[in-house]
Parts: sequence; C-alpha cells; structure tokens
Amino acid sequence: MEADYVVVGAGSAGCAMAYRLAEAGKSVLVVEHGGTDVGPFIQMPGALSYPMNMKMYDWGFQSEPEPHLGNRRLACPRGKVIGGSSSINGMVYVRGHARDYDHWRDHGAEGWGYADVLPYFKRMECWDDAGHGGDAGWRGQNGPLHITRGTMENPLTRAFVQAGGQAGYELTNDYNGEKQEGFGPFEMTVKNGQRWSAANAYLKPALKRENCDLVRGLVHKLVIEDGRAVGVDATVKGQRQVVRARVEVIVSASAINSPKILMLSGIGPGAHLTEHGIDVVADRRGVGANLQDHLELYIQMASSQPVSLYKYWNLAGKAYVGARWLMGFGGPGASNQFESCGFVRSDKGVDYPDIQFHFLPIAVRYDGKAAAEGHGFQAHVGPMRSKSRGAVTLRSADPMDDPVIRFNYMSDESDWVDFRKCIRLTREIFGQDAFKPYASHEIQPGAAVQSDDELDDFIREHAESAYHPCGTCKMGRADDPDAVVDPEGRVIGVDGLRVADSSIFPQITNGNLNGPSILVGEKMADHVLARDPLPADNAEPWTSPRWREAQR
Repeated sequence: MEADYVVVGAGSAGCAMAYRLAEAGKSVLVVEHGGTDVGPFIQMPGALSYPMNMKMYDWGFQSEPEPHLGNRRLACPRGKVIGGSSSINGMVYVRGHARDYDHWRDHGAEGWGYADVLPYFKRMECWDDAGHGGDAGWRGQNGPLHITRGTMENPLTRAFVQAGGQAGYELTNDYNGEKQEGFGPFEMTVKNGQRWSAANAYLKPALKRENCDLVRGLVHKLVIEDGRAVGVDATVKGQRQVVRARVEVIVSASAINSPKILMLSGIGPGAHLTEHGIDVVADRRGVGANLQDHLELYIQMASSQPVSLYKYWNLAGKAYVGARWLMGFGGPGASNQFESCGFVRSDKGVDYPDIQFHFLPIAVRYDGKAAAEGHGFQAHVGPMRSKSRGAVTLRSADPMDDPVIRFNYMSDESDWVDFRKCIRLTREIFGQDAFKPYASHEIQPGAAVQSDDELDDFIREHAESAYHPCGTCKMGRADDPDAVVDPEGRVIGVDGLRVADSSIFPQITNGNLNGPSILVGEKMADHVLARDPLPADNAEPWTSPRWREAQR
C-alpha cells in the first residue's frame, strides 16, 4: 500500500491537507484510527455534549494530576473519528487575532504573519452573514468550510451583547473581520443545520476523487530509512504493515498524538527516548514541549424567568429537539447555542483582547450535567494567553499506552491575577440593566465568594480545559533548538517528513482552535506542493485607540 503522500490523522488539518493535495492531482492515503461520523450525536449541532464523552469518538485522554489545581486530572478530549476534534467540538469558529500571527512571524515562523494567513482564511471560508452586517471584504465566500451564525432568538443571548455595551465595551458585528474586540454574534461551523466538520468540508469531497483513499489503521511509528521518512508502520485490519510514501509523510495527529508518534519514531529529546529504549534518529528537545491550552470557568446565574434552554433539559424536551432536527435539520438542535460572545482586554496597556466569553442560555457543564435544577444561563470565560507551559512525554515505548500529559496549568502567578479579573468582569456584565429582567442569583461561584483567596479556591476547584491543546511541535527557525518544524512544516533533522496541525503553533491563538488548525492544513499544503504562497493581504485590523490608557 503506497501513495505519493501519507497523511497521518483525518483531523482538522489532515482533512484540509488531503483535500488540497488530491485537488492538485497527487495520490494521497489518509491513515485514521477512528471510524465513521454517521449519526445524530455528531451531525446535530445541539448534541455537542455527547460525542466528546463517548469512547467510540474520543481518545479519552486525561492530564496527569495538576498540582496547581488541587491535583485534579482534567479531561483532554481528542477526536477519534473522521474529522478528528472538528467532529466532537463545540463548532465555534474563531480565526484568532491578527496579532497572534504577527507574533508567530516575529518569533521565527516567517511567512505566517497575519497578512500571510488572511488570504488562506478567505480561501477556506464559505461565509454566510445571513444579513447580519459582517465584514464581507474580510471574509471568504467560496471555500469548503461553511460558517454561519445563530438566530439569536433567545432573549438571554441578546441580553449578553447588550450588557457588554452597557458595561462600556465595544460592540462588533464580525469578530473574525476587521474588529475582534467587543461583544457580538458568535459564528459556528454549521451548514443547513448540520455540523460542518473537516470531514464534511474536506475529506468526503477528497475521497470522491480516485487519487485519495482513507485507510482505517493505528500508526505505531514512522518508518525512517537513511534519515528519510518513507512511510508508517501501522496496524490495518488487524495486521501490521508498512504504508509507504513515495514523496512525503505528513503527521496531522493532534497536539497529543503527533509528538507521541515522533518520539516513538526516535525524534525527540534524546535522553527521554533513550530512557525508553528508543534509538535516537533526531535529538529535538522541543518535541512534546511548549504544551499550551485555554482554561475557563463557568460563571452561572439562575434565571427569574423560564426563558432558558432548560425547558428542553428532560426526556420529552430532548426527544422534541431531536425529532425537529431529524425532520428537516431545524429547531434548537440546528445550533450549538453559543450564539453570542465577547472578546475584551483585561487591563489598560494590553493592546488586543486577552479574555474570551462564550455565552450559553442554560447553566450546564460540557459533560451535560446541569449545575442547578431550573432555568439559568452562563458565560464561559478565561484568559487567552497564559504563560504556563506543559509537556507531552512517553509513558512507555508501547504505542498502545497513552502519553503522559502535563499541562502545568496555573503555574504562572499571572494566571491567577487574570482569572480573578475574568470572574469580576463577568459579574459586572451580568449586573447590567440588560439582565435585570432575568438575573435571579449567582449559582457559581456564588455571591459569598469575593476575596482573592476565595476566588482562588473556586478557580482551583472549578477551572476546566476549553480543549485547545497546542504547541508541542513548535514551528520556528531551523537554528532554534526548541523548534521541531521549520516554517514550511518540515521536521528539522529528518527528510520527507512534515507536521501539520495545532502542535506547530508557537503560541496559542486568541480563541477556539479549530479554524486556525484548518488554516495550518490549507497553508501547509501549498508548502508541500512547492507553490507560491497566496498574495499577502495587508488589511489593517482595528485596535482600540485608547488601549494604553483604558481597559475599555
């Protein structure tokens, strides 16, 4: 079994990579351990809490006990299904802020500044503003990835945007356009009421071509001969075999599995590999390092009126939502219900947003557990640019063992300062006039939790991952000892091998990571094909003229 290119992982970036390589006439084999995405648990947007809690769709990773979070082990869901995590995520679409990419460029990822990536965002998007007045000139209309907005019919959803304005923050019609900062409508990867994952957008169209095939198999390691990757050693249909690449192997297996596969193949920190009896092919200390994520809290309020989604939080309600969706992909199940949001700066002197809000018109956890009996609403809030760093390392040389995942959450003192601000700013927003008809009392943290120490205890006990791991195969200059890949995704020290997924992010982007991960697949495909990059787009994003002296 062989092809020009072997892509390891049918996730967000891998699907985009396969699509563009096949489109260019190259033969492609995509090796994916997960199975089909058929069924309402994945395809119905409103069912988003189910697939990430189902073993058939999720790798089931957990962090090691986190010392700064009371030694709790936090869930780290990663998609084990075609589409990868884009098939089990919340479908929120955020490009990230322009300055995120300029930071990449300025720290060794040449060619990845905002002017360089903006044309690729436009190429991948099929954006429908549905008459909401977004920034059409900043968006793409003809790409594979469909992006829509919810109807914002729920009064709580609208109240959140109004409250942000009343608190003195900016409003924005399109946070993915010229102006990220402010409160406004959220966007989601949904088409005609169905989840529009990377599998639906990219992989399935690619598989309709004769030159692209999907192989269900588990990759154990890369096959490297004379310093060059020539294929992968995988179990396919119960049999170990080598899937060979005539040109290159592209690893797109996630920020958790990509470094694991590299290390099992002898690419990584030499001493760590030797400890596990693995021959060192390329001693790269950055493999598995630089692990980053977003943490968030759920600030929850009880509602004094029965206007939340809680009316569907029972067997009859869920049956109604499911039936409405099955009959024509409509009703509440056609939305992820994250329909309004906010991006704000935590303090004066911060030049672009570093706090993100997701608003949800029900008080509920990602695992589907309601925090209280009755109507409520919540904001997911967290800092976007934590200085804490962790690592992914090997548990053993056995490919069947999960890697050791240590995020080292909240290890930097600034994280605590930022999270306290997040809680207090959210409380201020919920205290605005727009919520006066609805806000009853605070469910959590609870009105009694006020001092720094009390807030810290709440953070320690309740902070949860936003499921945005990245950074473990950092992109940078070839002479950077911490870099794993160069700006064209080539693994430093091994020929014929690239990495293309969120693991290459030098620094986490501002917001949800599915959009930037797909971007990596899109742009890296042009590097693989040795094409000239798309012409730079030097549109200048909005920055608050008062950022030096005012927080809002």
